[in-house]
Order: sequence, then C-alpha cells, then structure tokens
Amino acid sequence: MRSRTPDRLCAEAVELAREAAEEAALPGKVGEHVEALADGDRVVTHYFACEDPGYRGWRWAVTVARASRAKAVTVDETVLLPGPDALLAPEWVPWSERLRPGDMGPGDLLPTDAEDLRLEPGWTGEDVPPPNSAVSREMTELVEAEDAEVSAGPPSAQPTTPARGSIASLAEELGMRRARVLSRYGLHTAADRWDESHGAKTPMAQAAPASCVSCGFLIPIGGSLGQAFGVCGNEFGPADGHVVSLSYGCGGHSEAAVMPKPPRPAPPVIDETLVDLMPLRPEAAEAEEDLGHS
Repeated sequence: MRSRTPDRLCAEAVELAREAAEEAALPGKVGEHVEALADGDRVVTHYFACEDPGYRGWRWAVTVARASRAKAVTVDETVLLPGPDALLAPEWVPWSERLRPGDMGPGDLLPTDAEDLRLEPGWTGEDVPPPNSAVSREMTELVEAEDAEVSAGPPSAQPTTPARGSIASLAEELGMRRARVLSRYGLHTAADRWDESHGAKTPMAQAAPASCVSCGFLIPIGGSLGQAFGVCGNEFGPADGHVVSLSYGCGGHSEAAVMPKPPRPAPPVIDETLVDLMPLRPEAAEAEEDLGHS
C-alpha cells in the first residue's frame, strides 16, 4: 500500500536521485524535479522531466529508500517512464489485423490461420473425408446404397478418370476437392464485401437507368452466390471484371440506351464521279461540221 505522506529523509534526497538519473541518462537530458511520491514505508520515487526531444512528456523516475531506524538513503532503481501527456507509440496490432485489401504485392505470401472462420475442411481425395464435408461417411453410405461405384484410394492413384457417381466425381462436381473451402461465414463476409463495393446502395447504382440483372454484359457465376452476384463483362463499365450484385447498375447497361442503326443514304441523283467533255466554242464546232472539214 502506498503511504500518503512520503518519508522525510527520502523526500529530501532530491540531489541523490538527480545524480542517479544523470548517470543513467545522457548529459543534459535530466530536467527539473517534478514531484516525489511515496511508494511505501520509507520508499519514495522522485520524478524528473526528460529533456530528450525523442521522449516528449516522459520522466526519469528514481526510487530511493532507507532501512528502518537508518538515516542513510540509497537508490533502488532508475527508469524512464511516460508521463500523463507523453508521446507514446500506437498500440501494437497483429499483422493479420493491419492487413488491408490491396496490400499484397508480387512475391508476398499471405498465410491463413488453421482455425480461420472463413474456411472449412474440403476433401483432398483421402480415404476418410473430414466429418463436416459434403463427402463424409454419410454421403459415402448414400452413394453405396444407390449402387454407385466407389473407388478406393485418392484420385491420383486411380488409373482412369473417376466414374460418375463416385466420391471423387461428386467432389469434383461440387468443387470440394480442395483441402479447405469457403465456410458459410466466409460466403457471407464475401457477399457483404462485394455488395458494399458494387451493390444497390452505391452512388453509381442509384443513378443507373437499370440494374445488372437485365444487362447483357452480366456473366453468371455458379454456386449459391450466383443467385445474387455475377461478373461484369463491359470493358467500358466502371466494374469491368469485378463481381457485382444483381441489383447494381451503371450507365453502361446494354438495354438502357440502344443506339439506332445509322440511316442508309439514298443513291445520288447526279453522278459527280464522271467527267463530261464540253467544247470551248460550240458555234465553231457546228460550222466545221457543215463544211465537211476534218
């Protein structure tokens, strides 16, 4: 418990505490005495201002003490501590929380946590699929009940392509032949992220003449997300190559403003591409013709 009243001899040992602070700090970096606080019986900490520009608001704390019935005061420890208005470094944040979309560059590796909520186990072709996989034991029993061909061993060990109805074929069709696939949480977070960037509430969609669901440039995608999203294939649109919500829209809608065919011009009345020979003196030419001159 901290005593309310500092010990008199320890509180008066300001110069002893200053010498200890100057010994620990660089020359000229110990400022004026700020205060002295009691840490216990016959234990007092003296605080001195730190004059180092890199430690603005920090203080040198020197703790002194004396033994019971002794008059000699000794130094316990000297440390640099932040004050109430000290300049502190921001709180450390793990790299996984600091990472933002677009931060990765060529050659960067982004490891995923083994317990990442966005992912769940898939099926890599092993004999025993994960219990929560679409090709679990229950699915295997169902396939066997339907007299389907179930091949033993991973697909890489099979001499031919897995037959339709087998575990490998079913996993291939469902897109589950991977170590991990998107979980339900991962699908929802992806949908929220795409809808925020290219959804119905964006300014572009609010000003669009029609939505993407009726646009000819929309490329459908498979899976459950295909019911609400597609890929824009309009090279002149603002979302070309991006996943867009079916309720998104832009001014490049294929049916918003259909340009009419240019009118075909009528054939010319006067053919200006030919040249007519005209005599310079029509009267002289007629007279020569009557006299029979050549």
